[in-house]
Amino acid sequence: MSGTGLLVLAAALALTAVAAWWLHTRDGRLRAAADGAEEDGVRPTAVLEQLGVRPGDADLTVVQFSTAFCGPCRTTRARLQHLQDTRPGLAYVHVDAESHLDAVRELDVRRTPTLFYLDRQGRLLGRSSGAPRPEDLSALVDAHTGPRS
Repeated sequence: MSGTGLLVLAAALALTAVAAWWLHTRDGRLRAAADGAEEDGVRPTAVLEQLGVRPGDADLTVVQFSTAFCGPCRTTRARLQHLQDTRPGLAYVHVDAESHLDAVRELDVRRTPTLFYLDRQGRLLGRSSGAPRPEDLSALVDAHTGPRS
């Protein structure tokens, strides 16, 4: 292999490593909602309420968009159901993304699992894409619902 080929290979590997690191750091991270909570003219809470989400029923409502063949979705769902069992102020709502494509488009859900976090007043606190880290998810739930009962 020539020196140019080795240089191109090294550059491609370095670029791939940087891209993988960047994606890993963003995976499952909570992105806080912008002031006004509107993204491109879409009010996310209005779309979620059309799906039957009732944020007034709990201190924190977590809405998860997932698909049937998503492994991280199943893990996230089990973790949220466990948290819901131990935190009375938490409501968990599962939405099948494949059955609600209009909502997926309106909310710009690009991957699963995607989670939306709403407070009791229906304000969007934030969203995350990808499986959230267990400690981050527990900390967020504890911050809004109080520690485990």
